[in-house]
Amino acid sequence: MIALLAAAAAICPPAHSGERVTLRNGFEMNCTHHAEIEGRTRLYLGTGEDSYIDFRPEQIAEVETVPDPPPALKSAETSPASATNTPANRSNSAQEARLSEADLHEMLTKAGQAHNLDVDLLASLVKAESNGNTRAVSRAGARGLMQLMPATAKDLGVNDSFKPDENVRGGSTYLDWLLTRYHDNLALALAAYNAGPDAVDKHHCIPPYHETRAYVARVIHEFNRRVLEREAQARRAATQR
Repeated sequence: MIALLAAAAAICPPAHSGERVTLRNGFEMNCTHHAEIEGRTRLYLGTGEDSYIDFRPEQIAEVETVPDPPPALKSAETSPASATNTPANRSNSAQEARLSEADLHEMLTKAGQAHNLDVDLLASLVKAESNGNTRAVSRAGARGLMQLMPATAKDLGVNDSFKPDENVRGGSTYLDWLLTRYHDNLALALAAYNAGPDAVDKHHCIPPYHETRAYVARVIHEFNRRVLEREAQARRAATQR
């Protein structure tokens, strides 16, 4: 829930949406629609059903409908994030190559320990970036498990982004640097990982790009899911002792 609140606090009003939600802590965010799911209020950040943030009903003060802009504005709308490394933009020309779950976990654990990053956070980012494909290449040219752009990889000392250990080392170093830059605000760090620090600094929040907002929500949702599952496993193990 802390991660979810961080995301909500950092989201800029998007260029188009159907509802404006005011939280009781004073923050506002826009979504396309909302629904009551298993006792929680789910705010959808895109037209699909896979980009959302859940809140407890008592966390929400008001939900109001906002009009869409004219169609001409929608068709003309573009953003720097339109060519970044989302799964939909990945090239299919790169051959699929995957590590075993155990090998990937070991690699992410080592990187997490080196940078004091939760292994489930790194796993969530890898899932969003490449879905575990070590040979993934985006249309913009980002490569490997954590989708490093060539210039970024060079700055991080990564000689071959298709080598999983090098890629994870570089991506983890970059995420660690972004978290430090944004004072451990996970939502802003993830937004900068997707759209670049310049975009985040320009808007002083998550940039109002549909792709970036959906990306942040997707990573945080997966991270929270993994943490909850980890805690559930720990409880089950404790009861079996």
